[in-house]
Amino acid sequence: MSSPHFWTRHQEEIQRINQERSRLLEKIEVWTRLKRELEEAKVLTELALEEEDLPSLKEASDLVKSLKRDVQGLTLRAIMEDPEDKLNAIVAINAGTGGTDAQDWCQLLFRMYTRWAERNHMEVQVNDILSGDEAGIKNVTFTVIGPYAYGFLKAENGIHRLVRISPFDASGRRHTSFASVSVYPDVGEEIVIEIDEKDLRIDTFRASGPGGQHVNKTSSAVRITHIPTGIVVQCQNEKSQHRNREMAMKILKARLYELEKKKKEAKKQELHQNQKEISWGNQIRSYVFNPYRLVKDHRTNLEVGNVEAVLDGEIDMFIEAYLYVKKNGQSLENRELRMVLGS
Repeated sequence: MSSPHFWTRHQEEIQRINQERSRLLEKIEVWTRLKRELEEAKVLTELALEEEDLPSLKEASDLVKSLKRDVQGLTLRAIMEDPEDKLNAIVAINAGTGGTDAQDWCQLLFRMYTRWAERNHMEVQVNDILSGDEAGIKNVTFTVIGPYAYGFLKAENGIHRLVRISPFDASGRRHTSFASVSVYPDVGEEIVIEIDEKDLRIDTFRASGPGGQHVNKTSSAVRITHIPTGIVVQCQNEKSQHRNREMAMKILKARLYELEKKKKEAKKQELHQNQKEISWGNQIRSYVFNPYRLVKDHRTNLEVGNVEAVLDGEIDMFIEAYLYVKKNGQSLENRELRMVLGS
C-alpha cells in the first residue's frame, strides 16, 4: 500500500487489499491485547491472594473468563482452514411452508442475523428483499461484511424450524413454520470465476420495494439467469441499474463458486451429508416456543432454553459447536458440548 502505484489500481482491488490489511491488523491487535490482559490478570491474582482481597480476586476471575472466551474466538478462526472462510458472506433466506407464519419467521431470522452482525461489529448490506403478502418477508438476500463472516455463518446453512402459537391464527393454534438459509462466500475478485456472457439472460424491471421516485419510475432492478445451471439472481435495492447488475453478478459468482465446491465435495463422498443438512424438511435447528421453550441444533445436540436471546442474535454458541463438531468429526451430548465450549 505504500507503493506510489497502489492507488492507480482498480477500486475493487484496492478495497480487497484494504480488507486483507484490516484482517491482519485485527489479528495483531487482538493478540497484543490478550497478552497484555493476561499479564494484568496474573499480577492482579498474585496481589489479591497476597492481600486476601476477595473483590480483586473476583475481578481477576472475571477477566480470566473473558480472556478464555476471546481465546476461543481465536481458536475458531485458526480451525477455519478453507481459503473462503475469511471472506464476507452472502446470505439468502427464503420462507417455506407455513404461509404468513413462514414469512414472519423469515423476517425474524433476518433480524437475528442482523443483530448477530451488529454484536460482532460487522456490516449488513441488503441486496434484494421481497415483502410478504400480509406480514414478514418472502425472501431476502444480504451481504455480511466483516472478517471471517463466511467462516462463521456457514454454520447457519440449512432449514430452520419454528414452533409457536401463531399470532396470525384467531383460534390461537400452534403452527410449525420453515425457512431455508443459504450462505455463500463473497468471492469478489479474490477467486476468479469465468462467466461467458452468452450463458446469461439479463432482464430489467421496475423495483417493487421502496427506493425513491427514480427507482420506481425506471427499470433499475436486474434479474440474471445463468442458463447452463438455471441459477437465477436478482438485485433491486440499488438506485441505478448498473449497481444492481454489479451486485447481481457478485451474487451469481458466489453461487457458481459454491456449486463447483459442492461438485468437488461429491468426489470426496461428502455431498450426501451436505444435501441431508440443507434439504427441505431436514431442519438443522428447531426454535420451540410451545409447549416448552427450547432451541436445539440437531447436528450438534446443543440446546439453549433462552429462545428470545437466540433470536436477538446470540447464536455464537451454536456456531462454535458446529465448527467444533465438524473439526473433530464427532457429536457430543449437550452437557459434554457445553463443557468443551466453556459455558
